[in-house]
Amino acid sequence: MKALIDLHCHSIASGHAYSTIEENLAQARNKGLKIVGVADHAPSMQGGPNIFYFYNLQAIPREVHGLTLLKGVEANIMDFQGNIDMPVEVLEKLDYAIASLHPPCIDPGTMEENTAAILGAIHNPYVKIIGHPDDSRYPLDYEVIVKAAKEHNVALEINNSSLMPYSFRSGAHENVKIILNLCEKYGTHVILSSDAHFSTAVGDFSNCMDIIDEVHFPKALIINFNEALINQLMGKELL
Repeated sequence: MKALIDLHCHSIASGHAYSTIEENLAQARNKGLKIVGVADHAPSMQGGPNIFYFYNLQAIPREVHGLTLLKGVEANIMDFQGNIDMPVEVLEKLDYAIASLHPPCIDPGTMEENTAAILGAIHNPYVKIIGHPDDSRYPLDYEVIVKAAKEHNVALEINNSSLMPYSFRSGAHENVKIILNLCEKYGTHVILSSDAHFSTAVGDFSNCMDIIDEVHFPKALIINFNEALINQLMGKELL
């Protein structure tokens, strides 16, 4: 099966990524993707772009070099109620938001607090994806989150960068296996993401696929391979 989409790609606007949007698009095209998303860090992340960057993403065409470009944000969950650092008037202009827990923006809490934060983000109608829920620094009740994600048509991310040998997200490999097993149990969809901070990583899901094959996770629950699931997640017909 061939992946069609990668929605978690950063550009130089994020401050600690190293490629332009055009460079990311070139790699996406080389790897046969149909849709690529720019999801730079929201302003609360140190070094991230200011709010006007997101307002002005509308200046970028929808179709670039034969690819569909979606305009998103990796928003920071800021509290244990799940509030994110992007105002509604900006979210309305974007195609999607990824909501993630990041130590520079929120200190880890108890399992109950961290889980409440994720649940709050899941209830946000602009959040389509929960980013890297695999980080042991933020213990989570995965069963509760997997069930809530299914109920609200929110995808749980399987993050290729989390599974790199140099990843600072401790325990990711084991946590991803738990997430996948629960998603299979409850029929919850996952989305594979590169979390690319350099263009050559765009569309690279090799670590994700290794662990998916390891646990025999059903491909039918992976959004990247299925046009209907992509359209369902995004709430619009893209393919």
